[in-house]
Amino acid sequence: MFESMGFALLVAMAVLLLLFLRSFVRIVPQNEAFVVERLGKYDRTLLAGFHITIPILERVAYKHSLKEFAVDVASQQAITRDNVPLGIDGVLYMKVMDPRAASYGVENLQFAITQLAQTSMRAEIGKLSLDDTFESRENINARVTHAIDEASESWGTKVLRYEVKDITPPATILEEMEKQMGAERERRVSVTTSEGYRQAQINEAEGDKQAQILRAQGTAESLTIEASARAEAIKTISEAINSDGGSAAVAQQLAEQYIKAFEKLAREGTVALLPADGGDVSGMVAKAFTAFNSLQGQVETTRTGGKS
Repeated sequence: MFESMGFALLVAMAVLLLLFLRSFVRIVPQNEAFVVERLGKYDRTLLAGFHITIPILERVAYKHSLKEFAVDVASQQAITRDNVPLGIDGVLYMKVMDPRAASYGVENLQFAITQLAQTSMRAEIGKLSLDDTFESRENINARVTHAIDEASESWGTKVLRYEVKDITPPATILEEMEKQMGAERERRVSVTTSEGYRQAQINEAEGDKQAQILRAQGTAESLTIEASARAEAIKTISEAINSDGGSAAVAQQLAEQYIKAFEKLAREGTVALLPADGGDVSGMVAKAFTAFNSLQGQVETTRTGGKS
């Protein structure tokens, strides 16, 4: 019995010793800071690691996380420069830089920061019109962040950024904005349609222009080829006439064309026009030779006159 009581006493003494030693030891986790007070007065700040404190005389008064954390800023009413009430909420990102200042600089750090953010936001919205509030969110965020950071510096806190989550205008303003957006969409459709029509007309005009140019070029090339062929034929005929027997051949061709012409008139026309010597073939051939010789003489005269 005495042995069992002795063992229980040893266990109790061991537990008491551990509890006593534990009151001396402070283990601070990573990215945290403990503010220690001695006899109710700030003494030191314990950072991550193993630390020894004096029981009864010292105590950990405040514990702070050194990580970046977010604080939700509740929705509030703000009035723009053109007297439009808006509902605005946001989120604030900050970090404790000086645990001592964060402990003793303000009673409730998060509450103070939130109230400061709302006040700064109302002040910035009052400087802008309704349209500017939707178009300048980044500028609003930057200005609010700068204003809060300056004020919270004495509280040992660094405000990293402020983000506007939502901007809610009144229902009447929303209806007007929807009508405006509908009109803008219709305008864009009209502009796109007119631009398409104008481009189609330009393309059609360009196509007609190119077609006319190509047709003109084709006609010019055709006339050039035809003229070259005619000149070549005339040259060939001229060379044939100047050769032996060429004059007789030309006279024969003229006589044949003369006879065929009168034959066609007699067969197709309602009135017959016949020469006085239509039955005298030799006379017609003689006239053809005479006309050919006269034409050849004129050509020779013109050629000789041109050379002289």
